[in-house]
Amino acid sequence: MAYLTLKNINKIYPNGFHAVHNFNLEIEKGEFVVFVGPSGCGKSTTLRMIAGLEDISNGEFLINGERANEKGPREREIAMVFQSYALYPQMTVYDNIAFGLTLQGVDEDIIEQRVNNVARILGLTDYLDRLPRALSGGQRQRVAIGRAIIRKVGVFLMDEPLSNLDAKQRVTMRYEIAQIHRETGATTIYVTHDQTEAMTLADRIVVMKDGYVQQTGTPYQLYFEPENVFVAGFIGEPPMNFLRGKVRNGTISFGEMELDLGKKLKDIGQYEGKELVFGFRPEHIQLGSHENAYEVTCNVELTEMLGDNTNVYVVAGKDHAILKVDSHDTPETDKDITFSIPYENVYIFDGETEKVIKG
Repeated sequence: MAYLTLKNINKIYPNGFHAVHNFNLEIEKGEFVVFVGPSGCGKSTTLRMIAGLEDISNGEFLINGERANEKGPREREIAMVFQSYALYPQMTVYDNIAFGLTLQGVDEDIIEQRVNNVARILGLTDYLDRLPRALSGGQRQRVAIGRAIIRKVGVFLMDEPLSNLDAKQRVTMRYEIAQIHRETGATTIYVTHDQTEAMTLADRIVVMKDGYVQQTGTPYQLYFEPENVFVAGFIGEPPMNFLRGKVRNGTISFGEMELDLGKKLKDIGQYEGKELVFGFRPEHIQLGSHENAYEVTCNVELTEMLGDNTNVYVVAGKDHAILKVDSHDTPETDKDITFSIPYENVYIFDGETEKVIKG
């Protein structure tokens, strides 16, 4: 039996807004699951329903097989880390971390032992006597995490905990959160709109859009086996390229270009006259002509040299695309180039449903 189970969870507000639709998920003990999606997709609302901070309109939430819909936040043995640090400014780091245990009346010797252990895990040992204002943003977020993990609860919920940090601090904190998870072995549900955070931290990812789950899977599955255009375009940086065209006599056209889809789809005849979406990732291309690959000729609009690679912005037919190439192979702007996409790296989606078509 799964440790956490969400069965057909819905959230409908009094004004009729349906924020979450039939959310289903089973989470194993010790798993790190990330909810990811654009702002307003329902991921934070789902997290708050798990925490007991929002009522569940319909559906059932189980903890270790026991219904928890009616339980309050404390009864669920869940700790939450919010986007804001929510530290007490007049308290030292030590007192902020110890606050929950102090309220529970835990013996001071036990509190000291546990605070020191948490501080060691989080690299805060030298900062226990400082006030929050004397800390960096990353250090304050570690204190907030410490206050959560010291309680030794079964589940940790994190709602965009890194969004207030700069880019360098986010990279450092991603590593530290991963290390904390390995050390504590706690079941963790993490909400973010940043697909890089999701890919680097998660055992499994739940991709959401407009209150609906689009796909659930490992980072590998979401990257290499996306089920629809939204997931394929959301996961990956730069995102997957999409060229749209209608099928005519087994080929798909982009402007003056025609590609033989029979190389990718066995029964191409059933798609005659229909619009399909031809997808490929920027890093899966090869410059020039190659065997067992589609060849595309396009015009270079812009190049971005990023060090080890270059992003090349091109126009193919009426669509724009991004190619990732070795920096030494950076093409000139306003020039035509040819690149190849191996057949196995091409994705075909239905133009109407936007679901992937498996060849």
